[in-house]
Amino acid sequence: MSAKLETIGITKSYGETVALQPSDLIVQAGEFLTLLGPSGSGKTTLLQMISGLVAPTAGRIEIAGRDVTHMEPGKRGIGMVFQSYALFPHMSVWDNVAYGLRMRRTSREDVKRAVNDALAMVRMSDYAKRYPKELSGGQQQRIALARCFVYRPSVILLDEPLGALDKKLREHMQAEIRRLHKELGATFVYVTHDQDEALTLSDRICLMNQARIEQVGTPVDLYDRPATRFAAGFIGHSNLLEGALDHARGPSGEAILLTAGGRVPLPVPHAGAAAPGAKHCLLVRPEAPRLVEPKSGFLDGTISDIVFIGSDTRVQLTLGDGSHLSVRCERGLSPCVGDTVGLVWDPHRTTLLRA
Repeated sequence: MSAKLETIGITKSYGETVALQPSDLIVQAGEFLTLLGPSGSGKTTLLQMISGLVAPTAGRIEIAGRDVTHMEPGKRGIGMVFQSYALFPHMSVWDNVAYGLRMRRTSREDVKRAVNDALAMVRMSDYAKRYPKELSGGQQQRIALARCFVYRPSVILLDEPLGALDKKLREHMQAEIRRLHKELGATFVYVTHDQDEALTLSDRICLMNQARIEQVGTPVDLYDRPATRFAAGFIGHSNLLEGALDHARGPSGEAILLTAGGRVPLPVPHAGAAAPGAKHCLLVRPEAPRLVEPKSGFLDGTISDIVFIGSDTRVQLTLGDGSHLSVRCERGLSPCVGDTVGLVWDPHRTTLLRA
């Protein structure tokens, strides 16, 4: 797989305010990469510089090996889909999709063929004569996608395109975007602050925080092997147990994290990772622990809340030091608020992070 898009030391400042620290990023041809992060993390700034809507303060942007850093947006060979749809209200669906091709002086026959193909791709052929005000939010989003896809750009940028939709429609459109990505074979760069959306759609995720890239990896990498405490807390639900590496070893020679609630075994790769006494925190995802009898697990806790969420039940535990830990239980278990239980898990399903 070859690099389709690359940023080299790209940065953006507004006076003394740094909107994006120097950032290096490679997006492979045909890849679906998501820029994920909280508001103000720099993800939209990075997307806008790739598109050419914002000029970088320093650094370089390459598309298919060509330096486009100072090239006009219309000459970069990219398409862009906005959250606001940006449809022309006085034009029909067909004319909205055809607009970009007409501006490029495309022949009438080629416009007709391309628009019909694009509408069929987003399953909106029957709505060609309607106007935007006659469409639902989801239908308008499909037309915005068709308008971007119609001239088959090799790089497609999507800036929170589903942000205005309700949850059920968002999930439906996520499936549609995945389908369209596979059909087009184009390179997608997608911006969102929704972690579930990023996990669902992406081949890889670029997690951003405080105007810099925090970690880049597959959804599995970021969920199972976060590199930082921020990554552990932002992706999925997390339990972070703080403590210090114990001088003593466990019964099988495993390294131990000494927490306020008890001695917790660490995954084997961390057996000699740091000197005893070093401060760390252990990431334990809610699906890893199982409830056992008190005094028979790694830690004991008291059930403080139980939330039924359909496919399973979320149990909130209060540990001896007052901290909280969330456990996802299978349906069929009948824990009760106030019960004291033990917790045990496979150490290999945890991740050790520096505190």
